[in-house]
Amino acid sequence: MADGPENTLDRSDPRGPDVDASTQLQEYPGFTERMDPRPDHGEGSYRGSGRLEGRRAFITGGDSGIGRATALAFAREGADVAIGYLPEEEEDGRSCCELIEAEGRKALAVPGDLREEAYSRAAVDRVVEGLGGLDILVNNAGFHIAQPGGIGDIDADQLRRTFETNVFGTIWLIQAALPHLSAGASIINTTSVQGYQPSTSLMDYAATKAALNNLTVSLAELLGERGIRVNAVAPGPIWTPLQPATTTSEKLESFGKDTPLGRMGQPAEVAGAFVFLASNDARYVSGEVLGVTGGKPLG
Repeated sequence: MADGPENTLDRSDPRGPDVDASTQLQEYPGFTERMDPRPDHGEGSYRGSGRLEGRRAFITGGDSGIGRATALAFAREGADVAIGYLPEEEEDGRSCCELIEAEGRKALAVPGDLREEAYSRAAVDRVVEGLGGLDILVNNAGFHIAQPGGIGDIDADQLRRTFETNVFGTIWLIQAALPHLSAGASIINTTSVQGYQPSTSLMDYAATKAALNNLTVSLAELLGERGIRVNAVAPGPIWTPLQPATTTSEKLESFGKDTPLGRMGQPAEVAGAFVFLASNDARYVSGEVLGVTGGKPLG
């Protein structure tokens, strides 16, 4: 098992720990090693049981945060894992690949920008060639910038980047992956509680996540006859590099405090949902959006 930081989660008490996230901000896209406290990706806690043995997965946004925790969990469950990430996130991408390889699994780095259709299509080809096929596609990469002033402060560049990353890139990847997916394959989209309870400061982001919820349900209907399951995970406030890189110190001060559990979540607390949906445990689950929200309701 790969060495990692001391596990920060008290698994006997879902309310803790209470983490001060207000002490640092970063430039986008943000980096794991510069965060204090460092997110818990399950390095010291996640235990695999072979639920994904022999599977081949591609996880976008796999270098950090939820994607990194999911990549590590998949590897510990027996999968070979390719990760996509922006080229400027090479530091995190390299260290995530090292975590995967430390579990004795094949790791493949596929850096690039999902806003470029050509990258989205070429990335799938690289994964299929590098891993020998594709069984699980996790569309996890996402972009948002908080605008406390609301919709009037969302300029054209931000609007395009948010929709091109979150929606266009997801659709392009699915289109490219479908010829390589067979019965038993799984597509999992990362949506958000924002798709159900939108914040006025994240209106464009929330709209993209609502679109992905809709896409998940319609794709499940379309692909069911091929034996391909399509589901989504909708996280609540999770401590990832996207937070200190895209919001204000005031928002970080209260991040996650409005959940019933009274705190933000850690990436390790989301990864198990992806493992479940990718595994045979969920072989009769499709068109589902699974919330991991600290108690916030979906809907």
